[in-house]
Amino acid sequence: MLAGFSGLAELAAHQRGLFPPPGPDLRAALRDALGVLDLRVRDVRVERRWTDAGGGLSGEELSWTVGFGPRTRAYLLRPRDTAGPLPGVVAMHCHAGMKWAGKEKIADGPRPPSAEVLRLRRRLYGGRAYACELARRGFAVLVHDVFAWGSRRPPLGRHRADDYDRAAREHEHVVAKVCAVLGTSFAGVLASEDLAAAAYLRSRPDIASVAAIGLSGGGARAALLGALDPGIGAVAVAAMVSSFRDLREEHVAAHSWMLFPPGLTRLADWPHVVACRAPGPLLVLYALDDPLFPEPGMRRAHALITEVYQDAPRGYTGLFFSAPHCFDIPMQEAAFAWLADRRAGPHEAEGVRSP
Repeated sequence: MLAGFSGLAELAAHQRGLFPPPGPDLRAALRDALGVLDLRVRDVRVERRWTDAGGGLSGEELSWTVGFGPRTRAYLLRPRDTAGPLPGVVAMHCHAGMKWAGKEKIADGPRPPSAEVLRLRRRLYGGRAYACELARRGFAVLVHDVFAWGSRRPPLGRHRADDYDRAAREHEHVVAKVCAVLGTSFAGVLASEDLAAAAYLRSRPDIASVAAIGLSGGGARAALLGALDPGIGAVAVAAMVSSFRDLREEHVAAHSWMLFPPGLTRLADWPHVVACRAPGPLLVLYALDDPLFPEPGMRRAHALITEVYQDAPRGYTGLFFSAPHCFDIPMQEAAFAWLADRRAGPHEAEGVRSP
């Protein structure tokens, strides 16, 4: 781990007790370490409604406030002309170095996507607005902008998407410092807003259950939501799970503050955080060609999570794909099938597939 910091790494591991086995109070300790805030979705407005060009999908653009900053904008997508409560999914947009857009990365709204969003979708999502496709499979999918993205982004004096995103990369360090001064963390504020969004979705009479899904930074958000909210029925995480102890400098450098809230490694390794919702259904999709994580770290994560789920071995599904850092069509189809198998209620998973 972190060969360039080997002396410091050994001292810290010895003196600070890094990566301890998870205890029964991990969820509560995680909430405290992240600095989770008690936020509520308030003043919900339906800004507009639309039907997609094919006619099979209906959408609402919602807005709400969580008590600070600009109003959150969100899309709620569902198959058209459905009766009765639907299984709900909170779909988390990724980080991807693009903060100009949030929800639009994974969901089509009433306006066509920008050229920047289309490029990102081709690179990370097989060209698909996967939240829309998931809704076509019979789910009500909520996709919301989170703190620092899209409608929740701070004004940085930039009016072009690429210019804004360059400025936002440096500004994230400032945001993380401010969060620390305020007794919380960047990851903690994001988790607070995601908890509020999930609670709102669950409160709707047309929603039967709530699951979570996401790629990369969105996967980290889905994992933390599943760890912190016992009401989340199933969690799918794509290309965002590895043991921290196997990371090298280039892996740490490639990630944002979303993955490294201060003090987390004194509670548990990242796979144990992801798995602390056991025995609740958990799907992890590992991308073996991902330059952001080492393969040994992914393999170790799979072993650690399997151990946590030893009393409910069908509750965890780990799928390995020969893919770079992405949530491509084969990965999406695997995740959609897994979610569909669980939408009628709590189910156990179907085991593990390796290449």
